[in-house]
Amino acid sequence: MISRFRGLGCIVLLTSACAIGQAASARSQATLRVGLWTLWHDQELNFAPALDGAATVRICLERNACAAAVRATQTQIRATRNRLTVGKGPDAVSIEIAGPITLSAHGETLTLRNPLRISARNGELVLTVTLPVETYVERVVASESGPADSAESLKALAVVVRSFALHDSHGHADYDLCDSTHCQLLHWGSRGNRQAAHAATLATAGETLWFHSQRATAWFHQNCGGRTASPAEAWPAKGKEAALRPMPWLNSRVDPYCTAGGARDWSVTISLADLTAVLADAGLVRSGWKSFGVAQRGESGRAVTLKIGTTQISAEDFRLAIGRAMGWGKILSTWFEVSAQGDQFYFHGRGSGHGVGLCQAGAAAMSAAGRDYGQILAQYFSGANAADEATGSVWQSLNGEGFRLHTLSLTDASYLPRMNQVLAEAESRSGMQPGGAITVRAFHSTPAFRDATLAPGWVAAFTEGDWIGTQPLATLAARNLLGSVMLHEFLHALVEEKAAAGTPLWLREGLVEAWSEAPRELKGSASPEMKLDQVERGLLHARTEAESQAAHHAAGWYAQRLLDRYGREQVLGWLRNGVPENILAGLR
Repeated sequence: MISRFRGLGCIVLLTSACAIGQAASARSQATLRVGLWTLWHDQELNFAPALDGAATVRICLERNACAAAVRATQTQIRATRNRLTVGKGPDAVSIEIAGPITLSAHGETLTLRNPLRISARNGELVLTVTLPVETYVERVVASESGPADSAESLKALAVVVRSFALHDSHGHADYDLCDSTHCQLLHWGSRGNRQAAHAATLATAGETLWFHSQRATAWFHQNCGGRTASPAEAWPAKGKEAALRPMPWLNSRVDPYCTAGGARDWSVTISLADLTAVLADAGLVRSGWKSFGVAQRGESGRAVTLKIGTTQISAEDFRLAIGRAMGWGKILSTWFEVSAQGDQFYFHGRGSGHGVGLCQAGAAAMSAAGRDYGQILAQYFSGANAADEATGSVWQSLNGEGFRLHTLSLTDASYLPRMNQVLAEAESRSGMQPGGAITVRAFHSTPAFRDATLAPGWVAAFTEGDWIGTQPLATLAARNLLGSVMLHEFLHALVEEKAAAGTPLWLREGLVEAWSEAPRELKGSASPEMKLDQVERGLLHARTEAESQAAHHAAGWYAQRLLDRYGREQVLGWLRNGVPENILAGLR
């Protein structure tokens, strides 16, 4: 078992590993450049190496003139026009940081573990973090989801978030996406339900939205009010673009799920003086106007164009201007009526957000009603479906005996009999049976498997709970590894289902090792050099295949001692309830 760090919050997720060589294959985009703290417009910050690791810094005095990387120390950086002042050193055009680093600016402190590039533009710092695509998706799903969401609505959201990130450019010069709602909100701290977001991201790894064999642009919003909007309604400036590039999967549609529990109505009163100030500051309407009305509505009923005095502006531009200046709880959507009441304007509307694409309220209601994420996507993206980003192929589900095989190739059905045998063997050796069907997701290539699981190069398969991801089954079979790898992973799924949350990693991994292919070798081998207290750290923080193998062997040795002395049933009881301290003392 190896440890995996997903995202910037250093969340350790326990996985299993078997060695395998690399396989070459075409791959989809693996990383995204994400702007950090983009709403703050910081002019200076401090950084220092994090306490749990050594970071390196490379300073580039000019675009193509970068010094060798050196160990990071506490440093202050300031932006001066388009260059950086780095401590007391010479000005630079950029700084590249690798390894755990702690940043401090605008009263906030954050520890990053992904590569960071710092540059300057017009006197402001530009911070660009390189994230694996799946880490980005997980963090956005955690940031943008709410308490009403459940597994299937989160999966649908993950597909939409991934599609938005990969299928369109977003207008930034220094990075692919920002971390604000201009793109998709991303909290860099540990907000949101990261565990549920992680599960949804992993279950849909690599899936994006496709329409008739073409990648499809996707958006989402909080509440459509009962009917979604077309892109041309929300963003009239995109009208010419939409004419050149039609998006039939994003037509306005009635959504009965969003309003199943009642429509979301809202109202707000804003003074003429406040509206005048906000619109003038935003450069939308000069002061001096007296009248306010809707000039044009779209198919869904939303306001498309407003007439304020003699000036016409986009209703969405108005909503965004009010939100930025007065808070996002004022004008929740462009689906509103407005009336003058003296020197006040009364707005009454429904829904929340731009209304295009996935309605999160409706998706949550569909999920609660038992709809799966494919059905949710079909409701909001007519004629489109989730497919593999690299190939455009749709994942197929094949039923085994006690497991489901998800694959892009139906020829993988030929491996079901062997996998049935292996799961039966895992059940026999462990004395456990799965409580429900185990999911096995066979990726079409080694790069696709690694991008999804973030596993290192020596890993052939990955287990988390009752979900198993593997490299291509044909690759495993060709190297005579299919049986041994699947035995290992099925055992992990069985152990993880029965283990309590606090069960030590060495026992979970050790039992899998003991029940795998070579229990006799463990029985007859000498005690490992690695002490019991060191095994946990070795499993969590292995940096090489050799370190991983040593920790796995040691865990198996200790687990086998328990099995020999106390028997399988007793050890299974400890898996659920913890190993007594006097037993641990004997092992030590």
